[in-house]
Amino acid sequence: MKRQLLTALFLTAATVAISPVANAAETKAVEDIQSARLEFLNNQTKAIENVHDARLEFLNNQTKAVENVQSTRLEFLDNQTKAIDDIQATRLDFLNTQTKAVENVQATRLEFLDNQTKAIEDIQTARLDFLNNQTKAVENVHQSRLEGLDARNKSVVR
Repeated sequence: MKRQLLTALFLTAATVAISPVANAAETKAVEDIQSARLEFLNNQTKAIENVHDARLEFLNNQTKAVENVQSTRLEFLDNQTKAIDDIQATRLDFLNTQTKAVENVQATRLEFLDNQTKAIEDIQTARLDFLNNQTKAVENVHQSRLEGLDARNKSVVR
């Protein structure tokens, strides 16, 4: 039991001797943790301020972009209006040209029909001449056949 008593006493003395050093080390560790936390919070606050600045800058840029888009749209609409005026003038010119072309086409068609009528008269005389020549040729063919048959008959008879 003496041993146990001595051991307990020794442990108590060691605890009393080491305790202030452990407390000091523990206090320093707590202070380090607290300073790390404070530093982290400061960094987060700075980051939040940077995020806010970035957001404000982004919103300003978006506002400028919207204004640019609107001015671009207005410019586009102005150009379209001008283009429509130009298109209408072009269409009127085209219609005028087409009207003149129709008049020319009609004159050309009448001229073509006159030429066809003259050609039909010539074609009809040409066809009649052709048919007359064919009829003569058929008569000549018949006459030639008859002569050929007569010549065969004579040669067969001999």
